[in-house]
Amino acid sequence: MKNISLFFVVLFLTSCYQEDSIVKVTFLQLNDVYEIAALEGGKVGGMARVETLHKELLAENSNTFLVMAGDFLNPSLIGTLKYKGKRIRGKQMIETMNAMHFDLVCFGNHEFDLKYDDLQERLNESNFKWISTNVLHKIDSVTLKPFYIEKNNVKTNIERTYIHEFKNKKGKSLKIGFIAPTINSNPKNYVDYGDFYQDSKNAYNSIKDKTDLVIGLTHLKQSQDEMIAKMLPEIPLIMGGHEHTNRLIPINNCKIAKADANAKTAYVHRLEYNLKTKEHTITSTLVAINNSIKPAKEIAQIVQKWNALLDEKIKKILPNPKEIIYVAKTPLNGRDTPIRSIQTNLGKLITEGMAFGFDNKVDCAIVNGGSIRVDDQLKGNITGIDIFRVLPYGGSVLKVKIKGSLLEKVLNYGNLKAGTGAYLQRFKATLDKDERTWLISNKPIIKNNIYTVAFSEYLLKGLDIPFLKSDNKDVINVYTPKPKELNSDIRKSIISYMKKKYPKNK
Repeated sequence: MKNISLFFVVLFLTSCYQEDSIVKVTFLQLNDVYEIAALEGGKVGGMARVETLHKELLAENSNTFLVMAGDFLNPSLIGTLKYKGKRIRGKQMIETMNAMHFDLVCFGNHEFDLKYDDLQERLNESNFKWISTNVLHKIDSVTLKPFYIEKNNVKTNIERTYIHEFKNKKGKSLKIGFIAPTINSNPKNYVDYGDFYQDSKNAYNSIKDKTDLVIGLTHLKQSQDEMIAKMLPEIPLIMGGHEHTNRLIPINNCKIAKADANAKTAYVHRLEYNLKTKEHTITSTLVAINNSIKPAKEIAQIVQKWNALLDEKIKKILPNPKEIIYVAKTPLNGRDTPIRSIQTNLGKLITEGMAFGFDNKVDCAIVNGGSIRVDDQLKGNITGIDIFRVLPYGGSVLKVKIKGSLLEKVLNYGNLKAGTGAYLQRFKATLDKDERTWLISNKPIIKNNIYTVAFSEYLLKGLDIPFLKSDNKDVINVYTPKPKELNSDIRKSIISYMKKKYPKNK
């Protein structure tokens, strides 16, 4: 009997000792969040709902770490508006994330859509930690320095690595290091991307002996994340962004996790680490952020403040911006890479709407892919606000009489610029790849003919296509719609077109 009692005492003490050596950490991961409010008619997403999940996880484990794997300052519809005389440019996101007490974020490529002064303002406003393994501030052709955060006239550099100490209830510490490489897909004169691969290796080597574990917080293509995982096989988890669709990819002993964009989902990673044996487990769960989650009140109030400003601006153009105008069973593809590289269904719909604004009395319609700023796929309930998200800068649609030779040159130029904002989305203008000729309504362009084309106003400024300007001798006539006409704002034309062609609940 004594032996049995002793056995249980030893078992109990051993269990307690082992429990003292266990540290549990929960990571709540978001990536590619451009909108603070819920989408698809309020059905999915919403940062206020994410905060409810965050609070639940904190109640479960005080060692809960909220992270953002890049792309959150841009693009957004609210960000294009003016507030107190200045463009918002992600200010609404920083305010929301500060209130949610984010712990760690990395740069995404879209952070560098902002002008340097705007980005510096957002950095200074943020109360959370930034990390940047490969991206540096390019001062001039030879001088590179870390980006920094300035508060009370004190500048703090954004470091290449970050180490955070987590403690269990017994005060035992687990040190986790982070590296955060960013994809070099958005060249700017104030940014140097370095070599994400070599910089990641160097960063890892600089902290591996100072930590119990190193984790990746990245904004890279999946193939690049896989390169990191293979190069640094001791990293057990890479929390990544950039692709916009959820995935959990095993690479040897590492998991690469990406949630859906705009907080439609979030990843929860539960890490359990044994300080004595150095063994660990990570359990990853994808959580749907939808209307089954009650929004956190304090975050909902911030979202409502910014949405009220948005509604005020939009209602000057569209009386009922929240009206459902179309139910998209097939997602409308407005992701940056395809919209700037290939003809997409969203690009086709936009250009069809441009033609519709002129009662289809045009030979074709053309818009530059760079005007489409949503970097997302629209599905489910589509509202007028969504169309403003797609084309936040608006602008009118011009009816232009143009010589066939110039139209052909414009189309060729757009095709050669695939991968950039100058790539053209089109309606009734197609390329016969076999004959290498452009067709308008399925007929080859005749160089001396005059064609009537619906162009986005931006294109006639010559910014994307240098020779396409209203003063070009082969631009015969330019008609600019009057304020009350449909094509005075490209978004009005598209919304009217969708409502007529795709009635609700079709």
